Amino acid sequence: MRRFEYARPRTPQEAVDLVAGSDDAAFLAGGSNLVDHLKVGIASPGVLVDVGGLGLDRVEETDGGLRIGAGVRNSDLAAHPVVRSRYAVLARSLLAGASAQIRHQATTAGNLLQRTRCVYFYDATTPCNKREPGTGCSAVDGYQRYNAILGASAACVTVHPSDLAVGLAVLDATVEVLGPDGARTLPLADLHRLPGDSPEQDTTLAHGELITAVTVPRLPEGAVSTYYKARDRASYAFALVSVAAVVAGDEVRVAWGGVAHRPWRATVLEEALRGGPLDEETVRAACLEELAPATTGPGTAFKLEMVTGATAMVLTDLAGRAR
Repeated sequence: MRRFEYARPRTPQEAVDLVAGSDDAAFLAGGSNLVDHLKVGIASPGVLVDVGGLGLDRVEETDGGLRIGAGVRNSDLAAHPVVRSRYAVLARSLLAGASAQIRHQATTAGNLLQRTRCVYFYDATTPCNKREPGTGCSAVDGYQRYNAILGASAACVTVHPSDLAVGLAVLDATVEVLGPDGARTLPLADLHRLPGDSPEQDTTLAHGELITAVTVPRLPEGAVSTYYKARDRASYAFALVSVAAVVAGDEVRVAWGGVAHRPWRATVLEEALRGGPLDEETVRAACLEELAPATTGPGTAFKLEMVTGATAMVLTDLAGRAR
């Protein structure tokens, strides 16, 4: 057993200073992902800084929408009356994730920062560039069912596992961050990275930066939204593909999960559908444009039709409800 130090700071700034001051320190919130990594040896920090008691667990209505504290539990956020009534895509994405027990423990920021569930990442006997840079990617020629089809690289073909991140991506959420150099905000779209040559870097956060809140803009009047997840079993399974969508008048927003190293905002599809009909033929044609750069293997070719069919089903249903 590897020994580590445990710290419970009293303020977010104290937490940031503790982690930023040591290359061997990490934040601990709900721990539903990090504790797994500690058990199998993927992570071995010398210092764990517990951010669970910093008061970052409130959901607040603002003039512009919602401000969600980084420590808000997934189950509490899904049950929040404003989320349920105005942001169906957010509630559904939360309820599609993990199990009820894990949702009671997992936090908003922790969910966004969870690492891949690629089987080779978890198997320390196999090469994995995300776990050990420069060793290779076993998933390229190995088990491919959960591999990416968009934005992958020769160094990594894994996908981001979060359902919540996909729901927030379609809502144009922003992330509030506190770091050694002060506070900053960034679009959620800029939080997660594509793998490139550095797949070990999941996000654009610097060491010691702490997510303190996520803000969600108010949806336009009359907007309808939803989240659909295709998976191998009915619960406690990660997405093969998922679709988060918003329809508001002529505006269509779509984000995909299970297809890339980060939530994939389908901007080409959105532009193709703007102001036009949302019938199955039109949506499928727009999906074809979005998927033009996709790369598939024997184990991932099914995702092309799966994400296309799911998107057509979701958007035609939302279009009917929006009339």
